[in-house]
Amino acid sequence: MANTKSAIKRIRQNERRRLRNRAMRSKIRGTVKAARAAEGTARVAVVLEAIRVLDKAVSKGVIHRNTAARKKSALARRLVAAP
Repeated sequence: MANTKSAIKRIRQNERRRLRNRAMRSKIRGTVKAARAAEGTARVAVVLEAIRVLDKAVSKGVIHRNTAARKKSALARRLVAAP
C-alpha cells in the first residue's frame, strides 16, 4: 500500500485513467468491427464514425497516432475495394 498522500492520489488517478482508457479501447474495437462489417449505403457513415473515434482516442492519448493511422488506412482500403 502507498505510504504518502501523493502516492495514494496517484493510485486514484491511475485507476480512473485505466477505466477511461478501457472504455475508449472498447469503443474503438466496437466501431472498427462495425465499420468492417458494414454494407450498403451506410458503410461510408460507419467508416467515418470509426475514423472519428480513432482520432479522438489519439487526441486523448489512449492509442498511438501510428496505430490509428494504420487502422484508418485499412478501413479506407476496404471501403474503396468493396463494390
